[in-house]
Amino acid sequence: MAATHVGCGIEGPTLPRRLQTSERHTVAEFRILALGGDGIGPEVLASGLKVARAAARLHAIRLSVSHDLLHGAAWDRWETFCQDETVAAAHAADAVLVGAVGGPAWDDIRVAGGPERQDGLMRLRRELDTFIGLRPAWHWPQLGDHAPIKRELANAADLLILREMCGGIMFAQPRGQTRKDGMRVGFDTAAYNEREVRRFACAGFELARARRSLLVSADKANVLESSKLWREIVSEIGLEYPDVELRHMYADNCAYQMVMNPRQFDVIIGCNLIGDILSDVAGSISGALGLLPSACLGARRCGRFKGIFEPVHGSAPDIAGMGAANPVGMVLSVAMMFEYGMCRRDVAQRIRLATVRAMENGARTPDIGGESATKDVTEAIVSELG
Repeated sequence: MAATHVGCGIEGPTLPRRLQTSERHTVAEFRILALGGDGIGPEVLASGLKVARAAARLHAIRLSVSHDLLHGAAWDRWETFCQDETVAAAHAADAVLVGAVGGPAWDDIRVAGGPERQDGLMRLRRELDTFIGLRPAWHWPQLGDHAPIKRELANAADLLILREMCGGIMFAQPRGQTRKDGMRVGFDTAAYNEREVRRFACAGFELARARRSLLVSADKANVLESSKLWREIVSEIGLEYPDVELRHMYADNCAYQMVMNPRQFDVIIGCNLIGDILSDVAGSISGALGLLPSACLGARRCGRFKGIFEPVHGSAPDIAGMGAANPVGMVLSVAMMFEYGMCRRDVAQRIRLATVRAMENGARTPDIGGESATKDVTEAIVSELG
């Protein structure tokens, strides 16, 4: 196996002590709610669960998995994007694993009751209050020159994008469509209150303190009032963290700088919309969206984080059922589930290293320059677990 750069992110983003779980908390049984969703979602979820079960067996961990439908799949069955029963099951579970949701077939469906009723995943995030969205990205030297960013620029890049998940323009009211002066008008509200920004920014500073002590806050304070408040509160909290260097960047410039010089970044925080966009830009650093995992963390329960774990990529309906979906983002999301949801960093690290070895040995899907099918990459990772 080729040497792995210590800072390449393979060890995963480490939560600082104030946000960390305790290794002393053990679980006799870990309950997972598995939601395949739409498009390639069920395919990558199956891969993630296969790796999860293999890793659990090696460490004598008992997994209990229940399945349900979400978003388009739920709409087609029940004409709702997320059942109340699914929310209840998510509350009862120790972790929620999601494949991917959405697609053109459901984009134009209008449901009364706000955005939570129009997007099953958004409802789960809001109901579980998983407001800390961790989205790590790093350069994979194993991919050679496949990544669109030149190797000399991306080499050793290792950043963590923190997306606020439960507020902002995705949820704030009023929003809708109307007619004015004979024309159609669509409107959304970009709003945050002080509590939402403060609790999220504190998590960002803590994470930066545990890494390389550099925090970039991306906003649009030059034009948006909500961003002006965001910048003001982040600056105030920054005074409580004199050991962390704080830089403010306009979101558009931040996206540009991520492509031109990704190594200058450590932790980037952004509102729901900006964090969503920047985490996709990070795919250019890694080489493909299919490589990016994420964890949405909320309150701790019995010393462990309640969370929703999902790959960053979308449902990719154009390749659904073709066996070409990249399972790596899902597998690495499973690793994050073991680390943050189960306090088992050792298991998470084992999964990450197995994924690296599998890729080094040629197990790669077409999106990252390989010819392997989804199931072949999954089997290779399971084999490398030992």
